[in-house]
Amino acid sequence: MTKILKIAGLVILGMIVLIAFVVGFLLIKNYIDSQKLWLEKDYYTQFQPDSKLEKKYAGLGAYEVSGMAVKFEDKTIGNIRIWYPSEMDDRQNRYPLIVVVNGSNTAALNYEPYFERLASWGFVVAGNDDRQTGTGISTSLTLDYMLEQNQNSDSLFYEKIDVQNIGIAGYSQGGVGAVRAVTECENSGRYKTIFTGSAAHSYLARMWGGYDASKVSIPWFMTAAAGTSDDTGATDAATEWLGVAPLSSLVENYDAMPDNVFKLRARVAGAEHEEMQVKTDGYMTRGCFTSYREMKKLAKHLQAKMQKS
Repeated sequence: MTKILKIAGLVILGMIVLIAFVVGFLLIKNYIDSQKLWLEKDYYTQFQPDSKLEKKYAGLGAYEVSGMAVKFEDKTIGNIRIWYPSEMDDRQNRYPLIVVVNGSNTAALNYEPYFERLASWGFVVAGNDDRQTGTGISTSLTLDYMLEQNQNSDSLFYEKIDVQNIGIAGYSQGGVGAVRAVTECENSGRYKTIFTGSAAHSYLARMWGGYDASKVSIPWFMTAAAGTSDDTGATDAATEWLGVAPLSSLVENYDAMPDNVFKLRARVAGAEHEEMQVKTDGYMTRGCFTSYREMKKLAKHLQAKMQKS
C-alpha cells in the first residue's frame, strides 16, 4: 500500500511539474508575443484603395520621422511613446498633436509603423503601452505629459506643440477610451477633434464604465466595419452578440450628439474589425486631423463615392 501511495505521489508531482512548465512556457511566449510588432513596417503599401484621395493619405507624408520612448511613473502606462517630424529639432514651428488610444490588449509598441506613418504628415503623435484603455485615464495622463513637455524649457517639445490643434484617435476599446477622454477628464476641453474606428457599442462598453456620446462637443468622425465582426445583424445586446460596432451603434452615437456639432459616420465595405486601423488610415489622416474645412470636404467626397457605388 505504501509503495502504491509513493507511486501515486510521484505521478501527481510529475503532473504538477508538467502543468507548471506548460503555464510558465505559455506566460513567457505570451510576453514575447506582446513585445512584437503587429504591423509590418510598410503595412500601408499592402492596402490599395481605388480612390486616389484615400490612397494618397493612407501612405507616407513628406516628413522624415523620429521617435522616442519615455518611462512613465504610472505602471499601467509603462512607456509613453512619441513620434514627430525630425525637422522639429532645428525649427521653431509648432506641430499639431494627435493622441492615439490602444485597442484591447494592444500597446503602442505593437504598431509603431502606424505612428510613424501618421507623424510623416507633420504631426506629433503620442501613445502609451496601456493595454486596457477603456476608462480614458491613461490617455488623459499622456496628454498631460505632452502639455507639460510643451512648457518645459529642457524638453525637446518645448513650445513645439500647437496646443490649439490637438486630436485623438481610438480603435475598438480604444474608441471607448477616446470618447471618455474627450468627455470626462479635466483636460477633455483640450481636444479639437476625435476619430474612432469601430468603437465598442454602448452596451459592450459597460465593462469599462460606458460612455455618453451626447457629451461629445467637438467634431467626431466615427467609423466601423461592415463585416460580421462589427455587425452580426443581431438586435438585442442583452441576449445576443451584436458584434463590436454595429451600424445601430453608429446611428445611436450620431443621434445622441448635439446637432450643432459637426459629425460624420461611415462604414468600410468589405472590412472586418481587425482591418479598421489600416483601411481607415487615409480618411482619418486627411479628414480628421487637418482642419474643420477638410472634414467637410471629406464628407462631400464620401457622399459622392457612395452615390457612385
